[in-house]
Amino acid sequence: MSSPTPSRLAQVPLGSQGLVVSAQGLGCMGMSDFYGKTDDDESIATIHRALDLGVTLLDTADMYGPHTNERLVGRAIAGRRDEVVVATKFGIMRDPDDPRARAVNGRPEYVKAACDASLARLGIDHIDLYYQHRVDPTVPIEETVGAMAELVAAGKVRYLGLSEAAPATIRRAHAVHPISALQTEYSIWSREPAESEVLPTTRELGIGFVAYSPLGRGFLTGALPAPSELDATDFRAHFPRLAAENLDANLAVVAAVEQVAAAHGTTPAQVALAWVAGQGGDIVPIPGTKRRRYLDENVAAAAVHLSAAELADLAAAGARVRGDRYADMGSVHR
Repeated sequence: MSSPTPSRLAQVPLGSQGLVVSAQGLGCMGMSDFYGKTDDDESIATIHRALDLGVTLLDTADMYGPHTNERLVGRAIAGRRDEVVVATKFGIMRDPDDPRARAVNGRPEYVKAACDASLARLGIDHIDLYYQHRVDPTVPIEETVGAMAELVAAGKVRYLGLSEAAPATIRRAHAVHPISALQTEYSIWSREPAESEVLPTTRELGIGFVAYSPLGRGFLTGALPAPSELDATDFRAHFPRLAAENLDANLAVVAAVEQVAAAHGTTPAQVALAWVAGQGGDIVPIPGTKRRRYLDENVAAAAVHLSAAELADLAAAGARVRGDRYADMGSVHR
């Protein structure tokens, strides 16, 4: 199957506060965590290749590793800081003795300490886009964003973001300090932001939308191994949509993507990314990869354009997905 040759990505506004990023970003999480074996040298080479192709938005978080992914990104961008929009996140705390154990912390004092720690790990003097990774239901969002706003005033952060926040929370946060970006899962088979009030709310308020997992955690590429063949450290082995009772129905979604890809002479991954791009110019997908060959494939998706009928047909196929996005859906959309 042929694939378009990647060319330098266009730069686009993310939100209405002045932040400008590449039309597609790079999710760096899998370079250090959650997706099986890692290779720091190849990951750093992948980040360098991304910068060469005009990918400016690099997405990380303090909980990836935990902490190791920020250090990796910091090593990769050393000497090239001016080419990068660094986005990182705080708020999800992992137990060092049991990284699977999680807590959410949005207390103002923690926000400030987490920022300083991220700056040190990244080796930079300011964070371009700082997200609250998950909303803390025990702390009013006004208090958390108020602390984030103080980081902006101190010059440690340029722009603020939220991740997986509900519309009412977004509005309350934006009233305290302008929010530049909301990051939430969005793909052919995770269309909740558009089918709820999330995307309409961000558009009303002039907030950019960053779509994470636009490839369905690799499933929509058609190249994901069977669950039994995944590395023991790959969290997708326990992914609800790969469970035996859901797998066959969800493979039908992949088949629909593959059919469109065949018609265009492109790859399923490129079709999945083109679908997200086709949902609006205010949406910036951040597909994750830790290998240069997949990065080139993803960036080249910018040259793939789907018809309105294809966009609708793929959405209809995605509507038949079975299984939750996460094993514990109680942790999102607060």
